Amino acid sequence: MYRTHTCGELRIGDTTKEVTLCGWVQTVRKFGSITFVDLRDRYGITQLLFNEALNSRLDETPLGREYVIQVKGTVNERSNKNAKLPTGEIELLVTDFAIMNVASVPPFTIEDLSDGGDELRMKYRYLDLRRPTLKRNLELRYKVNRAVRNYLDTQGFWDIETPFLIKSTPEGARDFVVPSRMNEGQFYALPQSPQTFKQLLMVSGYDRYYQIVKCFRDEDLRADRQPEFTQIDCEMSFVEQEDILQTFEGLFKQVFHEIKGLPMTDAFPRMTWEDAMHHFGNDKPDIRFEMKLQNLKVKGTVHCQPFAEADFKVTQDAATILAICVPNAADYTRKQTDELTEWVKRPQIGMTGLLFIKYSVDGSLKSSVDKFFNATQLKEIATYSGAQPGDLILLLAGGEDRTRKAMSELRLLMGERLGLRDANVYKPLWVIDFPLFEYAEEENRFVARHHPFTAPKPEHLSWLALPEKYEEIKANAYDIVLNGTEIGGGSIRIFQRELQEQMFAALGMSTEEAQEKFGFLLGAFEYGAPPHGGIAFGFDRLCALLGGQESIRDFIAFPKNNSGRDMMLDAPSTLDGHQLKELGLTIES
Repeated sequence: MYRTHTCGELRIGDTTKEVTLCGWVQTVRKFGSITFVDLRDRYGITQLLFNEALNSRLDETPLGREYVIQVKGTVNERSNKNAKLPTGEIELLVTDFAIMNVASVPPFTIEDLSDGGDELRMKYRYLDLRRPTLKRNLELRYKVNRAVRNYLDTQGFWDIETPFLIKSTPEGARDFVVPSRMNEGQFYALPQSPQTFKQLLMVSGYDRYYQIVKCFRDEDLRADRQPEFTQIDCEMSFVEQEDILQTFEGLFKQVFHEIKGLPMTDAFPRMTWEDAMHHFGNDKPDIRFEMKLQNLKVKGTVHCQPFAEADFKVTQDAATILAICVPNAADYTRKQTDELTEWVKRPQIGMTGLLFIKYSVDGSLKSSVDKFFNATQLKEIATYSGAQPGDLILLLAGGEDRTRKAMSELRLLMGERLGLRDANVYKPLWVIDFPLFEYAEEENRFVARHHPFTAPKPEHLSWLALPEKYEEIKANAYDIVLNGTEIGGGSIRIFQRELQEQMFAALGMSTEEAQEKFGFLLGAFEYGAPPHGGIAFGFDRLCALLGGQESIRDFIAFPKNNSGRDMMLDAPSTLDGHQLKELGLTIES
C-alpha cells in the first residue's frame, strides 16, 4: 500500500497514529537541525517535520519542489497551528521517507498566484492543473455535473449518447470536418450540437433524453468560447413551452442549492425579447441593477419633445437617441466624462461621441449641449429620463442598432464602475418570444435566429406563407440568462414534415437541397413524430459563473488558446505525406 491517508485527511483526533502519505513537495523550509516540508496532493496539504535524525539523509538526498515522495511517521499536534489549513492543527513527525520520482524545476510557481503567463501555463497544463485554484475549478465542475445528473434522473430523463462523426449541414457556425479514408473525397462533420439526433430520439419514443456532451464549432474565439465545448443537452416529448421552463427552472434551482447553498424559491422573472431590447439594448440583460435605457427617440420617432425642438444636427439626424441615468454620479469631472467619450468612440463600440447632463443635488442642470438646449428643455429631458438630483444622464445618438448596442455596453460599464455587478449575486431570467427570423444583409435573405427546426408561435404559423410577415413572426423559443450571460437556450420544435418543408423554403432552401441535407429527418416525421421541445445549457459557462469568473478556460482541463491551438500538444499540426495520400488529400500552398 503506497499510502494510508491523503494529505487533506488528518485532523487533531488522529494524533499518535502511524500513517503513510504520498504526494508532491510544495515547499521545503530548513531551520538548523530540523526541516519542514509541505506535502501536497489533490486533497490538501500536510506539514511534515523531519527531525535531526533524518536531516543528514536530507543533506545527502535533498528534496526539491514537485518531487514525488512517500513518507511514514506519527501524527503530532502542531505547536504553531495554521487556521487557514484544514490540516493546520497537526503535522507528521517523519520516521522514514522515499523519493519516488525527482522533478525538474517547474517553469512557474505552482501556487494560486503563479508567476507564469497564460501561454506558458497552457504549454505546461499538467503542471498548471496542480495549482489549488484549478483544482477547485475542476472540483466545482464535477459537482455541477453530478447535481445535473441527479436532478434529471429524478425527472425520468435517460442519458443517451449520439455520434460525433455526422453529416455537415447548413445554418449555424462553420463545421469542423473529418476526411473519410474509406470513402475518398467525402467528409464527416463534428456536431455543433446533437440537435437532429435528439429530435430523432423523440420520434423513437424516448420522451426524456439528456446528454452532457461535447460540441464543436469552428468560430472566432474569446474568453467564453472554445472550439470544443460542453453542453447539457435535453429534449422532451408531449410538452409545451411552459413545461420546459418549469422543468429546467427546477434544474437550475437544484444546482444552485447544491453548489452555492442558495435557496431559489421564487419563480424566475420572464421578459420578452422586445422588452429586453427596448429596456436593456440586448437579449441577455443583466438585471442585478436597474439603469434601464430611456428611449428618447426611436427609429426616427421623437418621444421626448426637446429633441423635436432643438436645432442640433447630431440629434436631428439621429434615428435613435437613448439615455441612462447613472445614480449619484453628477459630480463626475471633465476628465471622467472625456474618458467616457473616448470609450464610446472605440471601434468595438463605434459611436461618434457622447452627450451628458449633470443633474446636481441642488436641482441645477449642466450639460455638454448647453449651447443647443435651454434649462427648461434640459429639465424636461431629465424628467422624461427618470433622473433624480445627483444623477449623471448619459446620452447616445445615432443609428438604431449601433446606438442600442453601444448604450447596452455603456450601461454595463457604469454598472461595473458602481459595483452593481456583484459576482456573488445571482439574478436568473427567462427571455421569451424571440423573432423566428433575422435578415442577413450579406446573404440578402432571411436566416433562422435560432435554428431551422424552431417552431413559430402557434398564432403565427400561417405567416410562414407570407414573406412580408417574416419580420413579425415570433419563435416558440426561450433563453435562460444569468447576470447578463446567456446560459442556455431552446425551443419547441417543428414536428410535421409539411411545416418543416415550409420553414426550409422560407430560408431559401430548395426542395432538393432540403431532401439532400435533411431527408432523414423529414422522412422520420412521416412515422408518427410527437410534439417535442428542449433546451441546451452551456456547461462550461455555467461552471465559470458559479465559480465567479468570466472565462471558461480555467474550468476546462485542457483548453485551447484564443487561436484555437493546444499549446501543450502543439495542435493542430501538419500530416505527413503518407497520411495525406491515404485520405486522398493534397495541400495547396
